[in-house]
Amino acid sequence: MTQIKKVMIFGTFDILHAGHENMFKQAHELGGYIIAVIARDSTVKKIKGRATINNENQRIKNLKKTELIDKIILGDENDKYFAIKKYRPNVIALGYDQFAFTYGIKSLIIQLKLDASIYRLKPYRPDVYKSSLIAAKREHSSIKKEIKTIIYENQGEQLLRPA
Repeated sequence: MTQIKKVMIFGTFDILHAGHENMFKQAHELGGYIIAVIARDSTVKKIKGRATINNENQRIKNLKKTELIDKIILGDENDKYFAIKKYRPNVIALGYDQFAFTYGIKSLIIQLKLDASIYRLKPYRPDVYKSSLIAAKREHSSIKKEIKTIIYENQGEQLLRPA
């Protein structure tokens, strides 16, 4: 009897987009049961130097809505490899731009005597579907909206008054 392969993916999954969907589909091609490890808010702050747009609980809810992931767990704040130790995946699928915490995975697999493979997933239009780019566009759009609101609220008023 063939055992279903457990595939583990990692990420912040803050603003879900087509690049994430492609990542999930690539993970499904590697195995039948997908476990997503969501980075904790505190970990994201440490690694990226900024807070997430959505907190970790909202990111879990958003990921559940996709119905593309079988199990969603939060990363451990004290042991970055806890999920691998606990769930013992057959496949560890890393994003094309994912490098934080990845350097020790191979030695961990050997140490745990895991029968697991590591795959680097292919990018999907990284010039368009990259969370940092989408967040920057969102921020820019928000600033433009704020400026429009200020202009709208001040229509008819003389903003510069002579001294």
